[in-house]
Amino acid sequence: MHLVDGTPPCRGDAAAQRRPSRVAMLSMHTSPLEQPGTGDAGGMNVYIVELARQLAALGTEVEVFTRAVSSKLPPTAEIAPGVTVRHIAAGPFEDIGRAELPAWLCAFTANVLRTEAEHEAGWFDLVHSHYWLSGQVGLLAAQRWGVPLVHTSHTLAKVKNASLADGDRPEPEPRLRGEQEVIAAASRLIASTETERRHLTELYGAEPDRVDVVTPGVDLEIFRPDGDERTARERLGFDPEAQILLFVGRIQPLKAPDILLAAAAELIRRDPDRRGRLTVVIVGGPSGSGLERPDSLVKLAAELGITDLVHFQPPVPHDQLAHWYRAATVVVVPSHSESFGLVAVEAQACGTPVVAAAVGGLRTAVDHGTSGVLVRGWDPTDYADALERILTQDRWRRHLAVGARTRAAGFGWTATAKGVLASYQAALAPKAVAV
Repeated sequence: MHLVDGTPPCRGDAAAQRRPSRVAMLSMHTSPLEQPGTGDAGGMNVYIVELARQLAALGTEVEVFTRAVSSKLPPTAEIAPGVTVRHIAAGPFEDIGRAELPAWLCAFTANVLRTEAEHEAGWFDLVHSHYWLSGQVGLLAAQRWGVPLVHTSHTLAKVKNASLADGDRPEPEPRLRGEQEVIAAASRLIASTETERRHLTELYGAEPDRVDVVTPGVDLEIFRPDGDERTARERLGFDPEAQILLFVGRIQPLKAPDILLAAAAELIRRDPDRRGRLTVVIVGGPSGSGLERPDSLVKLAAELGITDLVHFQPPVPHDQLAHWYRAATVVVVPSHSESFGLVAVEAQACGTPVVAAAVGGLRTAVDHGTSGVLVRGWDPTDYADALERILTQDRWRRHLAVGARTRAAGFGWTATAKGVLASYQAALAPKAVAV
């Protein structure tokens, strides 16, 4: 089966139409309750929360298992009707790096199995794991419970290692091996884009008919145009005439916020008078290898002579984040690797054009020349060229703003949930072999 944009396949027999009544969703390394934009919390957190909510609304209950990072957390928390988060004890009650988490896989797995054992037999119909660490847990849980495993990678080590940023570390061999094991054994694999599907089949040898393409969604109720950008800027305390270049995400080499700062410096070099109206906003916090140099962007801004133009903002909840998107003249997503590019879609849903790297899922999220501009490579002058045209040509900017809204309208979480349910149905069909 092969899904595109959440469109389910046509299946005639009743068995193929079976939907799971309850799913165990595994997210070991990051909790859906955490604020996206710092630490290990990002687009995957948003994905799990929104998908779980929509699945529950469609009649499939979801229990999300995540590692407890504090002894003060309750054992369970309901985040929506039919969606429960279970905090599983495994390792110290604190945030620990992903490199340390494999040491706690056995403890996490044992406590997941122990939690399920408290229920009647057959409590879960299916396991859906997110990221390779959870996939390792999912392999054993699915086998023990006699149910299918559906896996979503979110990021792939081989893809990341092929496009490392300067100063970033390659993904280690244990992850490469662990990822390969999960991809080989899962009943179904869910990819966010055709590009990710190709990576799974060509780089990991996944069988094409086990990979379903289901694009992630965006909350179109929160992320939408609401007034003009001048009003949004005033609301956030900026000059309504400012030209705002916005970056949203975790501050780490992979996400390449340094490219935006260098491009902004190039814009000032080309037109010194622009300094009085240009503002660069970074919304996010250090993550991954970025934690080793948490002040790297502050130092870079000083080296480039643009400290006065750069505003740093900690991560904010979604309802507030929408105001930042609306206030921006353009949102910049220069990542070295993205499985989808949720920030790009959220920005476009607010009617804001995007300048993004022509990599991975960003080539799906952004319609080049219609909703934004895709840039090949990471030369700051190329980004400066794309930004300069948007900043100086009002007609071009308006064209992209209209296209941005149209592009984002095609990404809704209901369609995503229906696509995932179709993948679940394929995994539960008689011909599917459980792990």
